[in-house]
Amino acid sequence: MRTAVDTNVISAIWAGKAPGAAAGAALGAARLRGGLVISPATYVELRAYPGASAGFVDEFLEHGGVTVGWNPGREVWFLAAERFRLYTERRRKEHSEPRRVIADYLVGAHAALDADRLMTFDPRVFQTDFPELILVRP
Repeated sequence: MRTAVDTNVISAIWAGKAPGAAAGAALGAARLRGGLVISPATYVELRAYPGASAGFVDEFLEHGGVTVGWNPGREVWFLAAERFRLYTERRRKEHSEPRRVIADYLVGAHAALDADRLMTFDPRVFQTDFPELILVRP
């Protein structure tokens, strides 16, 4: 069972706070169950973490057995675009401006097409727009 990992899980580990310990254990268990993968969007977000150099990010991922799905393919982009479109339509009908960033849709689409489930601390982001995803909290 391949697990896609959201940025907030890895950043919690790096922050060294209580959720990070649970996240580290959950990643270890998921790796043994079938492997870990992140989307290129997650990689980009991790590189923006304060003080995280390219070497630090790459070493963490390699040491943790996390692969980057560098070639998500056209299907991921189409699915992300469709789900983001539906979200923006829903927000406009509610007379609200869309607020979520496209990275969430790329992470969700990548997980839906390249993994069996998504590990995240914020499942509500994905529940509405990616109902087919199996969501796991660390």
